[in-house]
Amino acid sequence: MYHVPSSLIRALAVASSIMLMALSPALAQDGKLAAPKGTPILTIEGKISVTNADGKAQFDREMLEELGVTSFETMTPWFTGKVKFEGVPLDKIMKLVGADGNEVVAVALNDYSTTLPLKDFAEHGVLLALKRDGQYMPVSDKGPLFIVYPYDSNPELQSQQFYSRSVWQLARLIVR
Repeated sequence: MYHVPSSLIRALAVASSIMLMALSPALAQDGKLAAPKGTPILTIEGKISVTNADGKAQFDREMLEELGVTSFETMTPWFTGKVKFEGVPLDKIMKLVGADGNEVVAVALNDYSTTLPLKDFAEHGVLLALKRDGQYMPVSDKGPLFIVYPYDSNPELQSQQFYSRSVWQLARLIVR
């Protein structure tokens, strides 16, 4: 059996932490999630290992944007024509908080909730949208956060099954 010196293990752990912090500005120096500076717009709880508030991970808009914003255009049943959504890949957010479950309950500001398979996020490139057509979405128009699938990328996504997973006015995610 090969023995790995503990000094090498410590060095690799430090290097991994530094790389993770460089990739995730929302992480504080101690490897924990930084506290939001502004009003939190998303709370993640349940089976997660990285938190910043009593077993929960809270994010303000700036923290989410620091994770790296991407976009796609797609048709939806809620808007006319193609719409450009900008936001953070939900798979990236789940990795950041150390999600360790099979499903996520998404809860809207009005307490509407639905359950999504956690694997959807990576498999379909699901976006936690902050903007629609270049504008931040107000609460009165599906904001501030909207779970959006790239519906045009796969005919399977153009169904009620996936439309019902597209929660607008998202407030909480509960990993189970």
